[in-house]
Amino acid sequence: MRRRIQESLLDWTVAALEETGFSPAAHHRYLVSELEALSNGAHDRLMILMPPGSAKSTYASVLFPPWWFTQHPQTSIIGASHSRGLAGHFSRRVRALVLEKQQYLGFGLGGSGRAGDAWSTSAGGDYLSVGVRGAITGRRADLVIIDDPIRSQADAESKRHRDHVWEWYKSDVTTRLKPGGKVVLIMTRWHPEDLGGQLLEQTPGEWRVVRLPALAEPDDPLGRPSGTPLWPEWESRKALERKRHLIGERAWSALFQQNPMPAGGRLFSIERIAAVEAEPESEALVRAWDLAATNKSGRNDPDWTVGIKLSRDKTGRYCILDVARIRGTSHQVEALIVSTAQRDGTKVLVAIPEDPGQAGKSQMSYMTRQLAGFHVIAERETGSKETRAMPLASQVEAGNLSIVRADWGRTLLDEMRDFPWGKKDDQVDALVRAFTTLSARPRTAGPVAMTIFNR
Repeated sequence: MRRRIQESLLDWTVAALEETGFSPAAHHRYLVSELEALSNGAHDRLMILMPPGSAKSTYASVLFPPWWFTQHPQTSIIGASHSRGLAGHFSRRVRALVLEKQQYLGFGLGGSGRAGDAWSTSAGGDYLSVGVRGAITGRRADLVIIDDPIRSQADAESKRHRDHVWEWYKSDVTTRLKPGGKVVLIMTRWHPEDLGGQLLEQTPGEWRVVRLPALAEPDDPLGRPSGTPLWPEWESRKALERKRHLIGERAWSALFQQNPMPAGGRLFSIERIAAVEAEPESEALVRAWDLAATNKSGRNDPDWTVGIKLSRDKTGRYCILDVARIRGTSHQVEALIVSTAQRDGTKVLVAIPEDPGQAGKSQMSYMTRQLAGFHVIAERETGSKETRAMPLASQVEAGNLSIVRADWGRTLLDEMRDFPWGKKDDQVDALVRAFTTLSARPRTAGPVAMTIFNR
């Protein structure tokens, strides 16, 4: 038993929870596999984003540290939380577990350092608990576990407090890590610029992110159908929807779906967009473009040129079939539009925005010549982006939009979720143009090889 437990974090969690009557659910097993991968060196930064009541702290902050010591006996752990009290609570639970299960773990408590916030193991490991912004000068860590760095919505809304937490992480946590040290961040998202948001923005690509929303969204990591509860044995969809109604969409999106938004709410209910495995039959097709012509260089973050292919079937349902994107020069953009049209075929409409003024007319005249034989619709945009997107949002709310499962889908859905407050909206603009183009066409009409200019 001891050998099996020391070799498997999952076996350890099962044994440790045996007397409680609980056992790991599907999302716990997924989390356990990610924690074990971190321990084994697969990655060194793990961000765990789950809703309240998902037992993320039980597994990551209480059950994981004792098992870590079986793999790395003579190492140091620092456990941090928004307050010294909460950090000490986790520390005492870990310490009690070591004392209770030492026959399984192969070690017990050390002869010195038995206080609740600082203690050692008989194998040479040590554990220290601190509050966020608490001093950890003079201590070094092989593993830092930060659990709930933000106490409340009020703290999350305070830019001063968010800045303090961010500076604490940069100045205290990272400088205390030993070479090769690892960090686990466990939190419920509160704000776009909370600690998790800052890390994802400032250190992109460094973090392995485990994001599991309360109600599944398309391409769920656990393979759940959209709308399925994270832990149905514990909390049903009906119970979660009751909370959603009580706290409102903004708090729900942040706390339960792990997608915080600025004040103002969201437009698209992306959880209502079903993922399909194959293209459905269609009576009308369009590839709509949103244009940009700035190449990416250095640290600049230019807009994308995006072309989205959308279909409509005989019942009036829409499906997103493909996304083409590029950050390039004007010549590269034009080449992509032409090559994509040739790949799509003449049955697919091509919708392109026309800028006002003579320059826009000249550009459209040129593009029309390049797309001879295709049905090109050039249209000027009027009104705000949000106003133009509302008819599509209504179709999403009604469940009339689906998306073909593909690698590009997650980026598009994330942008739709954040609209109109996200940093990028190029894909949303292209999708709105595609929907507007198809919805304006009679159901019985078929595409013809011609060019139309709508002024």
